[in-house]
Amino acid sequence: MHWYGTHEGGCALAGSAGRLWWDWLDVAVSLTTPLQTGKARMTASTLAVLMMAYGGPDTLDDVGPYLLDVRNHRPTSEEIVHEIRHRYEQIGGRSPILARTRAQADALKQALNANEDGDEGGWQVFVGMRHWHPFITDVLARMAVAGITHAVGLVMAPHFSRLSIGAYYQRVAEANSPIEIARIERWHLLPGYLEALTERVRAALLTFPAAVRAEVPVIFTAHSLPERILEWNDPYPRELQETVAALAARLGGQPSTFAYQSAAMTPDPWLGPDAGEVIARFASEGKRHVLIAPIGFVCEHVEILFDIDVEFKRQAEALGVHLERIEMLNDAPAMIAGLADLVRQRAAEAGWR
Repeated sequence: MHWYGTHEGGCALAGSAGRLWWDWLDVAVSLTTPLQTGKARMTASTLAVLMMAYGGPDTLDDVGPYLLDVRNHRPTSEEIVHEIRHRYEQIGGRSPILARTRAQADALKQALNANEDGDEGGWQVFVGMRHWHPFITDVLARMAVAGITHAVGLVMAPHFSRLSIGAYYQRVAEANSPIEIARIERWHLLPGYLEALTERVRAALLTFPAAVRAEVPVIFTAHSLPERILEWNDPYPRELQETVAALAARLGGQPSTFAYQSAAMTPDPWLGPDAGEVIARFASEGKRHVLIAPIGFVCEHVEILFDIDVEFKRQAEALGVHLERIEMLNDAPAMIAGLADLVRQRAAEAGWR
């Protein structure tokens, strides 16, 4: 057993297949905060996007304070902090999530302003992190000082769950900002997102021998959540399956399946199957080439660089399986263009444009 952070978050006790325990999801998230909408038509210079992501330590020295925030200021043992530092050492000594998200924000800003004629200043895009600097609350304060009055909220995760996307907007509500926020809560069927994923899968398949390429199974993955989300009919599993179905249709006859990853080791069950289990099953069936395509993540972070690139690849190698993963979407033009259209649409729905 060993510990490491997941979803750029938290202390976790994990097994060899990336299974974890940690309790940040035990905090109930309320979505009862009413959506604020403004009806006055705004100029582009007064409009903005609040782009949100999970956050992660910028240096190895940040790991302890970062875990403290993830765990809602409950203390973390030195053993866990040491082990998580070791995991970050294996992926470069820091989390790349802030740099990747800022690159996405820059690309989105360019896309939003590409078709803005005569709007001095144009759209602005601000980046806020849920569990590390720059914190969402601090970014909202800076936006207000800068004169922003209305903003479209965009979490860089396509699928809605009360325990994920809902938690970001809870942070927004807790900030008590005067800025009116129009929420984007899901974009799992956004054509540009699907197009970018399809392109990434097709490019990754080219890394396999031509003779076996058409038979390489694709494992689409997303972060697991506790099974208890099914008790309140959380849409997360359904939205993931909708994305998988849309991608399968675009990929034609390429074999594919879906699995969760990074599930926690707690007394309560988490959604499955786990990707490690699927890799083992494929190996037992004689499949020697497998492609992993994360669909619940859009840039590199611990779940990608450690869970997949270290643990799953180590497992696959031991089983005699050639495992590859797709290049992450990051600031893929098709996805960014689609998000720009979605932001404009949401602002129009709020009566701001």
